[in-house]
Amino acid sequence: MASTIQITRETKQLIGSFGTKEDSYETIIKRMYKLALKEQLREFLLSSENTIPIDEAIKRVKKKWQK
Repeated sequence: MASTIQITRETKQLIGSFGTKEDSYETIIKRMYKLALKEQLREFLLSSENTIPIDEAIKRVKKKWQK
């Protein structure tokens, strides 16, 4: 079932610039979604949030097991 979304002409032109004359907007938007999903996963996997340097981790483990 198709639906309609409202976007400005500028946005339509920007979206169209990601495709060729043969591509539908559906195809272009799905391609953009897949790229965004890959980028989001890459950022998650490469994030250094809530991490500690390996040297610090080794010190903590040694301290824990020497008790």
